[in-house]
Amino acid sequence: SQADMASQMQAMMDMQRGGKPKKKTINTRHILFIVSGAFDKLATAVKKRIQSTSIGFAAKLENSDAPDSEFLRHAQSRDIIDYGMEPEFVGRLPVRVACQTLTADDLQEILLTSEGSILQQYRADFAGYQIDFDITKEAVTEVAERAQEENTGARGLMTVLEQTFRNFKFELPSTGIRSFKITPETVKDPERTLRALLEANASDQREVLRAEVQTFADRFKEDHGFELDFQEDAITALIESSLDRDKTIRALCEDRFHNFHHGLTLLSKDDPRPNFTIDADVVADPEKALSKWVVERFRTESPAPSVEEKESSESKEDS
Repeated sequence: SQADMASQMQAMMDMQRGGKPKKKTINTRHILFIVSGAFDKLATAVKKRIQSTSIGFAAKLENSDAPDSEFLRHAQSRDIIDYGMEPEFVGRLPVRVACQTLTADDLQEILLTSEGSILQQYRADFAGYQIDFDITKEAVTEVAERAQEENTGARGLMTVLEQTFRNFKFELPSTGIRSFKITPETVKDPERTLRALLEANASDQREVLRAEVQTFADRFKEDHGFELDFQEDAITALIESSLDRDKTIRALCEDRFHNFHHGLTLLSKDDPRPNFTIDADVVADPEKALSKWVVERFRTESPAPSVEEKESSESKEDS
């Protein structure tokens, strides 16, 4: 095999010994072959063959809407060969089992009782952010029914739950919400339910955002050594911007103050200052505020000329 390093090395060794590469053979006497999969369209072929007769099983299912598993149970070697498998390989598959299609009740049972249930995995993910959720019995039924419509077996449960929880996973960790409830309406329209949940907890969200402002100030002091004293109007401006633009306080602050420490270093070069007051004007335009502070700093460092200096300057100008 061109893709098998071991066989390539063996072929090279055979060539060095002066002989041709030997063909490898495998004795399948003690090898158990297990083949599984969806085998799409195979049931259709079996159904066509069976219903072309008029007696026995075909007579009973000719006009019925039996599930695919009912027809797959009657698959013969010829059906599998016509499906595309090599006859030599089909001969090594003497036992054939057709799995029954999972019903909504089966999927509901899997969701609630199976070990390592996908629902428990989502619960553990939210628990990592100190968030818990309750799911009603009706919501579980809705999830199971939608998963059955996916026609992908138990994998459909993950598809439906991911559609339900996707935005909750991204939105809730940065809020003050610590619990929520999953209902059938949540499964049907998760985006609308999430927005309603965020609006109902808007006041708590503002408190969380306020705390994030202080967290940024603490991190800024730890990283650069400067203490930022955010005034109330500055905090309000950041909170409103965060809500309007759907961005976290940290992202906003890092975007607006990413070079702020360079200007503060210049201001504190000869006369270190313990803290800097951040108001709404500074939040709106940090670069403009820094320029203003620098101008004021150097203006205070250049004292006004005395009366004698003025008279001396005037006499020089007259001469």
